[in-house]
Amino acid sequence: MAYSDFSAKELITRFGIHYSSENLFPQVHPVAPSAWLRESLDKGMGMGFGSEKSRSERLVSPILMELSSLNANQFSIYSGMNLDVDGSQGLNGECDFIFSFSRIQDFVTAPIFCITEAKKQDVEQGTIQCSAQLIAARKFNDLEGNHPATLYGCSTTGIEWRFLKYENNEVTLDNRRYLVNELDTLLGVLQRIVEVSRQQIHFN
Repeated sequence: MAYSDFSAKELITRFGIHYSSENLFPQVHPVAPSAWLRESLDKGMGMGFGSEKSRSERLVSPILMELSSLNANQFSIYSGMNLDVDGSQGLNGECDFIFSFSRIQDFVTAPIFCITEAKKQDVEQGTIQCSAQLIAARKFNDLEGNHPATLYGCSTTGIEWRFLKYENNEVTLDNRRYLVNELDTLLGVLQRIVEVSRQQIHFN
């Protein structure tokens, strides 16, 4: 079993998590995208994106690169790396994007604070998969002695973005969907996640 094999019922039964829904970001300060990002997305749209990989490369990656640049590359974004925590529980497999405040690029290290899953179409299934990945991220952080109370995730087609929050064994789904044509608001949400997460981390 891997992250993509879970259903919401299995996550509830196996890990005792609870699901809820609310507006996670009621006050978002928009962040103006750079000319580079707008041009990159225009080119990505022009090339098309028939697979999850192409959506990840042409739509999601440029936005996350912009986010990293906005924060002076103070965190790492791992792409297509495994997060193998507990195979017996199904907490293993590849994550599309893992955010960590570690500056080590060679392998994933704590503290993980956000995971983004790129999907071709099914955003809803992506949120379940991302929920499982966040459970694994919490366990991974605990094993390495980092304990941020709140983790964030996102399921996205590159066009549509759905965010979730994992805290106190509860997964809260954002009841708002963000579209790539709301780019300044979308970047504002991502920036808010970085800022909230940074406040939880005690750097040595």
